[in-house]
Amino acid sequence: MLIRIDHIGIAVDDLDAAIALYEQQFGMALVHREIAEGPGLELVLLGIGESHVELLAPVRDDAMISGYLAEHGPGLHHVAYVTRDIEAEMARLADEGMRLIDTEPRTGVRGSRIAFLEPDGTGHVLTELVQPAPDV
Repeated sequence: MLIRIDHIGIAVDDLDAAIALYEQQFGMALVHREIAEGPGLELVLLGIGESHVELLAPVRDDAMISGYLAEHGPGLHHVAYVTRDIEAEMARLADEGMRLIDTEPRTGVRGSRIAFLEPDGTGHVLTELVQPAPDV
């Protein structure tokens, strides 16, 4: 079962400018920043209530988000929902005919476990499942 929105992911090409926008114009506080070497991303979480805005910026030319930015430009990338049991939620959705991009959970920001769904089955919205790390 999905519990709440974890974060809204926004692809950016100028991370510092995007951080300044969300901090100064919307009053959101930067709560976490990390580099994910595998996908080549710098990730920032800005707090808003119980949820976050996640900014994703490439740190190298072959970064996972680079193709998206080249095709679509900066903007909304995905919506992420919290689940307590990501494997059970993945199995439930697959049983209901949803197509998964990830067949196994992978590591996400702050040590969470994540998996993405194919957007063609979610109203063309890239959807992420998130099981937060136990200590977050």
